[in-house]
Amino acid sequence: MLTAEVLDAVGGLTSHIKSYAAKLPPIVRLSTVPSGVKPTFEAVDSYENLVSRLRRQSAGTPYKALNESLVSSLEAFEVGNLLGAIQPLLSTLDHLERMQRDKEIAIGRMDEMRLKEYRAALHKVLPGNKPELDRAGGGM
Repeated sequence: MLTAEVLDAVGGLTSHIKSYAAKLPPIVRLSTVPSGVKPTFEAVDSYENLVSRLRRQSAGTPYKALNESLVSSLEAFEVGNLLGAIQPLLSTLDHLERMQRDKEIAIGRMDEMRLKEYRAALHKVLPGNKPELDRAGGGM
């Protein structure tokens, strides 16, 4: 298993999260969503397939340590918990960076750029990270 394959899966999961977040009303409680706004069955199935494939391929590799975070993200995504789905993916990206720093894996320049891109995309989706709200509440 290569880092690029892990990043492909994380990119797919990030895409699902972005699509789901786009369907949410502007202000939603972080842990509960109206039942009609949960991810579609197809989106959950696709998310689950990505996680399952990555778990199967990572067995016996340094990447198997990522499995717990990926399953946590899947479980949160299934019930529509946006924050609960994003945090484990950010943790996965952190873990990949630690693995690179500790020389457990090699990450090429293009993969480093993808890692940063996925992190930025996930941070943009996080509630309260809207540019139009910057400086809000700062007074006059």
